Amino acid sequence: MTKAPAPSALQDTASEHYTSRLKNLSGAWWKRVLNVQAPYQWNLRRLKLGRTLDVGCGIGRNFKSMHPASIGVDHNQSSVDHCSNIGFEAYTPDVFFQKHPQGSVSFDSILIAHVFEHLTSEQDLQLLQQYLPYLRQGGKVVIITPQEAGYRSDMSHVEFMPFDKVAAIAEQAGVVPKKCYSFPFPRFVGAFFRYNEFVFVGTKV
Repeated sequence: MTKAPAPSALQDTASEHYTSRLKNLSGAWWKRVLNVQAPYQWNLRRLKLGRTLDVGCGIGRNFKSMHPASIGVDHNQSSVDHCSNIGFEAYTPDVFFQKHPQGSVSFDSILIAHVFEHLTSEQDLQLLQQYLPYLRQGGKVVIITPQEAGYRSDMSHVEFMPFDKVAAIAEQAGVVPKKCYSFPFPRFVGAFFRYNEFVFVGTKV
C-alpha cells in the first residue's frame, strides 16, 4: 500500500496550507462539541510517558496530555510557530539539534504520532535513529499510525504502516517491542473508521 506523494502544495506537509488544514480539521464545530480528542488524549496519559519528545508534533494537539517539560519537533515552520503561539515549546529539526546537541538533554519517551505513514520505511528508520539518542536508556518509544480508512483519507500518506512494519523498523533501530494494540476500537473497525489507530509501544535497549 505504497504510493507516490501528491505534488499539490495543499498536501505538502511542510507548507502553511498543511498547517491551516490541520487547524481547520481540529476546529470543526462537531469535534469541539463531541470532544472527539478526549479518548486519544486519555490513551496518551495512561501510557505515562513522562517528559516527552514529540517528533512530528504538528499543531501541538498532544501537548496538553504530556509532561509540561515536553518538547515538540516538526519540519513545518508554520506548525512550530503555532505551537509557540499557544505556549508550547517546539522547534524545527535544525533549530532543535542546534539548541540541544546530543547528550545535552534526555527524554523519558519519544512520541511519533501520524508521521511514519508520510514517509517510506527507509526514511522512518533514519528518523527514529536520528532522535533515539535523545531518549534515556529504558525510555519508551510510542509510534501511532492510521489503519486502512485513515490511511486512505489523506493524499499525503506514502506508505501503510501496520504493526509488523512499525515493529520491524523499531527493532532495526534498537527498540524492543513491548506491546501493540488497536485504538480506540478493535482492529477490524479500522477498515471503515478513519480514526482507528495502530499503537506501538517499545523501549530503548
